[in-house]
Amino acid sequence: MQYRLLIAFGAGLISAVVFASATTGPLLMRMVLFLLTPLPLFLAGLGLGPLAAIGAGIAGATLVVIAGTPIGGLVFAASQAVPVIILTYLASLNREGPDGQVEWYPVGRLVFIAALLAGGFAALTLLLLGADAEALRTALREMLQAFVDNELPKMQDAPTFGPADIDELTSLALALLPAASAISSMSSLLFNLWLAGRITLASGRLPRPWPDIPAMVYPPVTPLLLAGATAAGFLGGLPGMFAAGFAGPLFFAYVLLGLAVVHYITRGRPWRVFALWALYGGLFVMNTVASLAIALLGLAEAIWPMRKPTPPPGGKSPPD
Repeated sequence: MQYRLLIAFGAGLISAVVFASATTGPLLMRMVLFLLTPLPLFLAGLGLGPLAAIGAGIAGATLVVIAGTPIGGLVFAASQAVPVIILTYLASLNREGPDGQVEWYPVGRLVFIAALLAGGFAALTLLLLGADAEALRTALREMLQAFVDNELPKMQDAPTFGPADIDELTSLALALLPAASAISSMSSLLFNLWLAGRITLASGRLPRPWPDIPAMVYPPVTPLLLAGATAAGFLGGLPGMFAAGFAGPLFFAYVLLGLAVVHYITRGRPWRVFALWALYGGLFVMNTVASLAIALLGLAEAIWPMRKPTPPPGGKSPPD
């Protein structure tokens, strides 16, 4: 028991150090560090259990408060510790099915919960930046001005921005911030959950079998939540921004579902590799249009199921 607490404490300290390091240094390095911040917490939670994730989260948040500010500790807890604790707890849930086999918490519901957690963090981010839309605009403009003054001069051939340009960028950032921050948070959570799962699986410490990710499904209420959040996103002020913060990750969840559908229906096909290369190439080149098309494919799956539980041609079992 003691060694588990020590490992959890060490994981929390590592996560806190990475989190603090993500505030300094080159922009690209900061983005990479912030992306990998929850990885030690996930490793503790998946490898040692949810209690280890709780211990690691408390240790990390405490270190951030001691070394930084209470606000920093709050952000660490809300963006890293709490989501990791919830997701690792859910990932460890299981029950005995009617046929006597163990049923584990579905991976689709983990993605759904990650989207809701990301939306909640986006709402908290907006509240920390400003109590109303005008205060939020002022805070964003100050952040952009600081970036233009301090970061742009470090880049080669960097453009120059005047006050009018910064005002336009502020309006654009105000429109994109809720959804973009939520999608970024959700991407980080899911990537680190997957990476920690692969690491603990390779070490033999993953308590559950590896799930069939391409076969994942979402709760029936998911499309209704996406439609409601998208419609509410057209409201003015903070309510519309809060709604957009939930619409973004829910939309991203359906992009992931669309990708899962393609991965599933191409199993065992001789042209699978070419189809997947074309899919991800199109997603990289035509990001917005391709994302919308893939998300629509994921939404269509709920109405016209395309993933049939039939064996692929030749009777061979599908690849992992």
